[in-house]
Amino acid sequence: MAPQAILHRDPAWRGRVITALVCLALLWPALVYSEFKPWILFDLRSLRSAGSFLLGFLTPATERGFLLMVLEQTWQTVAIATAGLTLALLGAIPATLIVTERLSISRLGTHRMRLRSSLLRQLVRWILIVLRSVPELVWALLFVRVVGLGPTAGVLAIAISYSGMLGKVYAEILESSDARATDALLANGSSRLAALLYGALPESASELVSYTVYRWECAIRGSAVMGFVGAGGLGQRMQESVNAMNGGEVSTMLIMFVLLVALADLVSRMLRKRLA
Repeated sequence: MAPQAILHRDPAWRGRVITALVCLALLWPALVYSEFKPWILFDLRSLRSAGSFLLGFLTPATERGFLLMVLEQTWQTVAIATAGLTLALLGAIPATLIVTERLSISRLGTHRMRLRSSLLRQLVRWILIVLRSVPELVWALLFVRVVGLGPTAGVLAIAISYSGMLGKVYAEILESSDARATDALLANGSSRLAALLYGALPESASELVSYTVYRWECAIRGSAVMGFVGAGGLGQRMQESVNAMNGGEVSTMLIMFVLLVALADLVSRMLRKRLA
């Protein structure tokens, strides 16, 4: 073998090949048990139905009546996401005050929390775990059975699921902030809420706002999915168009969702710049 070829050989090629083979060996059982069968896509019947749907998908529906309906349902989707997130904040903020150890008065000095405070903190942590462990789609299915079809089920599903997510992440963001201002306020007799507002928040405001706007964006997407189980909004109309194999209407509604996510991203950047 030429000396130049030896110099250009990758010395780690054996390890990379072995790693790739191990990954494939681990992936194969997952593909088998998930019944992953991509060749179904190339079935003649599947290709015919997909072709007719895509043909309509490439030409979005632009009828005036349909566009007005899309705008109305888009506003309802934003309203569901916003109302659900607002209710989630009403549960997440008190939970954050409880589970954040940095805001604990009992840990000051000895750095050990009283048993009662510790038990309460663990109880609230487990409540947050339960709330966020159940996907919002499952909550929506439950609430559709309780309150019936419509946006109320979507709002309640987002509120319950997102309160668990927000409470956990808010606590982690506050725990990672600089503790000096918070400790000084608590040591001088400040309440937990004041320590949060004047000690921890100035340090973490940008990150908290960014995450909150991101969850609002996720709530908009989630409300679309929940619409497929009857929780109102644009997703419910999209399900009707998908069932009717009307690709043009689906295309128009997907374009609206892209615009909504772009709007949420713009709002997030504006708020981060203002808080920077």
